[in-house]
Amino acid sequence: MEMKKRITLELRNRAPEKVTELVLDNCRSSNGEIEGLNESFKELEFLSMANVELTSLARLPTLSKLRKLELSDNIISGGLEVLAEKCPNLTYLNLSGNKIKDLSTVEALQNLKNLKSLDLFNCEITNLEDYRESVFELLHQITYLDGFDQEDNEAPDSEEEEDEGDEDDDEDEDEAGPPGEFEEDDDEDDGGSDLGEGEEEEEEVGLSYLMKEEIQDEEDDDDYVEEKGDEEEAEGVQGEKRKRDPEDEGEEEDD
Repeated sequence: MEMKKRITLELRNRAPEKVTELVLDNCRSSNGEIEGLNESFKELEFLSMANVELTSLARLPTLSKLRKLELSDNIISGGLEVLAEKCPNLTYLNLSGNKIKDLSTVEALQNLKNLKSLDLFNCEITNLEDYRESVFELLHQITYLDGFDQEDNEAPDSEEEEDEGDEDDDEDEDEAGPPGEFEEDDDEDDGGSDLGEGEEEEEEVGLSYLMKEEIQDEEDDDDYVEEKGDEEEAEGVQGEKRKRDPEDEGEEEDD
């Protein structure tokens, strides 16, 4: 009783038109409904009512945007045809642990055209011979039954699926990019490559030019050394001549 009061109070205190996910597990239903849950939850996409003692879905409010419905561990034995009318966009339905016994009950789900995953685990219907084959044949639209497809491949976790979807969106955005972005990048790359080639050519020319200059400088240095040597040699000869001249003059005087 306290749980029921708490859930009811919580529903009343929230703005229902803004709620997209609602978990009412372990709340106790009364006459097939939970007080406070009504059609004002028009944006609701996920609803969980596990173990609330539901016996029927007749009083379920119309929730046109609902995609995932958890009804495990209740006492539902039929009346599934109302789901196509009240929740036409369901993609996931969990009826595990209910009182569903035969294929005729499940046949009512054929009108849920968007249904991809159905869980009937721990229902009596799973004891039927060729249960899985029969359900897949009856409901062509579903991909997963009790968490596995027809080839026994496990259904992806809903959170992982959403993460993958986000990553794909990010990759698509990165690949798409702003218009003209890649063209500009290509132009920049081309310009950069042309500039690089030009710079390499300049470097090669400059290097050979510098080498020539160095060689020329060395030759000039050699010439300078030779000239300097010649000048010093010439100065030495002149010095000897000057020394000899006084001696010659002295000899002439003696004569």
